[in-house]
Order: sequence, then C-alpha cells, then structure tokens
Amino acid sequence: MTPRLPLTKYHQIYLVLREQLLEGRFAKSMPAEMELAKQFSVGRVTIRHAMEKLVAEGLIVRIAGRGTFPKPVTYPGLNLGTSALTKPTRLAGLMENIVSATRATTVKVLDWRTIDAPEDVALALQVPLGASVKKAIRLRSSREGPLSYIITYVPLHLTKDMARRDLAAKPILQLLSEAGVELGRAQQTISARQADARVAEALGVSIGSALLSVRRRVFDADDRPVQWLEGLYRPDRYEYQLEVSSIGDVDARVSMREEKARN
Repeated sequence: MTPRLPLTKYHQIYLVLREQLLEGRFAKSMPAEMELAKQFSVGRVTIRHAMEKLVAEGLIVRIAGRGTFPKPVTYPGLNLGTSALTKPTRLAGLMENIVSATRATTVKVLDWRTIDAPEDVALALQVPLGASVKKAIRLRSSREGPLSYIITYVPLHLTKDMARRDLAAKPILQLLSEAGVELGRAQQTISARQADARVAEALGVSIGSALLSVRRRVFDADDRPVQWLEGLYRPDRYEYQLEVSSIGDVDARVSMREEKARN
C-alpha cells in the first residue's frame, strides 16, 4: 500500500521525482502523467504542476507527441557540492562501529542480483558502463521498526562467495574483509533526501519525508573501488556522528538513538 502524501502534494511529488532524476532512475524517458497520477494517487493536474517545476529547473524536457525525457545530470554522490559534508574516513574504525551498531538489529534482504552497471554506478566503481555488478537492497530494523534502507553495489568478481543469507547476517564490508579484500579508505557524502514511494513504504514514513542520506564509496588497499552504497536513515531512529581531528582525520559513528533503543 502506497503511503499517503503530506501537503503540499504537487511539491512533494516534485521533490520525489527530482531525487529519482538525480539518481538516474529514468534512463530513457519519464512515465506518462496517467501512470504517475496512479502511482501517487493524485489527479493529472497535480502531476502536471510537479512536472512544470522540473521543466523550469532544467531537469526534464517535454517533446510534443513523443513524451518527457530527462536531461543529463551530475551525480551528487560523486561530484560533491557545498551542501554535502564530505571527508575521507578512517575505515578500520568505521567498520568496527558498523558491526557494533548492527548487533541489536535485524536485516531483511529485499534484493540481491546481478545488474548491468548504469552510468553513476560504473563511474563510482570505475568499471565500464554496462559491466556486471551485484546490487543489494537491505532493510535494517530494530524492535521499534525500520531504521534504514541501504542500496549497495559491488564489483561482481568480489561477490562469488557471497549468498543472500550472508547479507542478512553480516555487513557487506565485513564479508569483503573475510573474503580477503584488504580495505583501504572510504569517501562519504552526507546530505538530506526525501523519501520516494518505495523507500517511504519500506521505512514506514510519508512520501517526501526527510531522511538522512549517507553515500559511501569504499576502496581497497590498492585504491580500487570495492563498494558503492547509499544508506537512507530515519532521523528519528538513527544518528550519525563525525569527529574531525586537527590534522583532518575523520571518525564516523552510526548508532541508534539511545532513547528509542531503551523504550
């Protein structure tokens, strides 16, 4: 069941579609107005207002008799703007913290399959466009309910010993390390995102709700990308802390909010 939209509807739909465009979800063309109206349970006029905002922003172009098409976009997780907080991260401490933070949670693996790398994933993992990569979607929950929705991409040759059940039991970084990958460094981008229909339903929030977005690209000791992910976190149940030293080192900590964990 699709979660209800908060007001204002057309603006919330605009925000969701904007996020999807920036992610490259619409590779060839946008869905028709009728299809979007059905997806969001609104009238075509509401969809039309949202699309007009996207046209005005230069994200889409409408061609009479042919349809609506996305314009080329940059990828915020790779080309970092001033609105994002980005620092190289000490990976050993981060992995230790991730493993510790996941002990009181459970994971449901929503997707685990081989795909052809789209442009943003190919760029992040430094593989040819269309190369085979593994995609995982995991939903992490605590006793209080869903916490995070995590999409991960890994080069195919690093996943030959990984099974779906392994992803439910251990973080992918831990699985890579156990498979013999010597982890090196990580790049992270922290920003805000709005929940689209799919993510909103999984996390139990309204479409357009604010989420904490953590994009992370992990490299091995030879500086080759081995993981590219985006984690979408409910800010009422998760907090993300960074400690920056005087020499620029960063320690990242992910944790459940203590008041939620105790209730």
